[in-house]
Amino acid sequence: MNITSLQNPHIKQIVKLREDKKQRQRDGLMLVEGWDEINLALSAGHKPRTLLTAPELTARQISFPSSEIITVNRAVFEKISYRDNPDGWLGVFPIPGLSFNDLKLSAPPLLIIAESVEKPGNLGAILRTADAAGVDALLVCDPRVDIYNPNVVRASRGTLFTVPTIEAANEDALAFLQKRGIKILAATPQAEAEYTRQDLRGPLAVAVGTENEGLTDFWLEKSDVKVRIPMFGKVNSLNVSIATALIVYETLRQRSAG
Repeated sequence: MNITSLQNPHIKQIVKLREDKKQRQRDGLMLVEGWDEINLALSAGHKPRTLLTAPELTARQISFPSSEIITVNRAVFEKISYRDNPDGWLGVFPIPGLSFNDLKLSAPPLLIIAESVEKPGNLGAILRTADAAGVDALLVCDPRVDIYNPNVVRASRGTLFTVPTIEAANEDALAFLQKRGIKILAATPQAEAEYTRQDLRGPLAVAVGTENEGLTDFWLEKSDVKVRIPMFGKVNSLNVSIATALIVYETLRQRSAG
């Protein structure tokens, strides 16, 4: 199929998926833009509903049956794209929709709890850390941003597809962790203990909250240990994705050191 009209119903539907969370929820579909991101999703076993490409914008190919790839012109692709400099590839994928029963935990497991994170860029950066560190799962609790927002996919560089990610209520996430004996570590500037001085080698879930408000009382009260990251400047908190990365990699350091 070759689409050259901006009024094509298929193109209008893709624009709705890009802009409307409720549309994504109703259709169970999400957008993944970018050659790298699409290939990462494919390598993780996810199958696109549709792949679109603009030959004017790319010379790279994707290993997928050409009969199932829609070709569009530059104007059409720029209409459906959500990037400033599109590379000519966009996929419509089913939303993964994982549940707790789908998780396969390592021994000892390492998970991240992201509570009420409100910025797509921060959630995407946390996903990149989770992928790089081999984290078992990201539990997105009471989110303020749609985890299938195209900007989350872009910020995560496609690692939304490589890191098992579950959207859950605080109570459900807590029940899952407690049932499996996973210790909850709450990151908060008000903690007395520094994160490097805690034993992080056992089953662990690292809980982080918003940059302005931090974790809610729910996780602060339910946590097994609270830690802080030393701050020597004028501000009292780090970007949430950076704080997450520091604690996660300290966990890996301790585990590798035995």
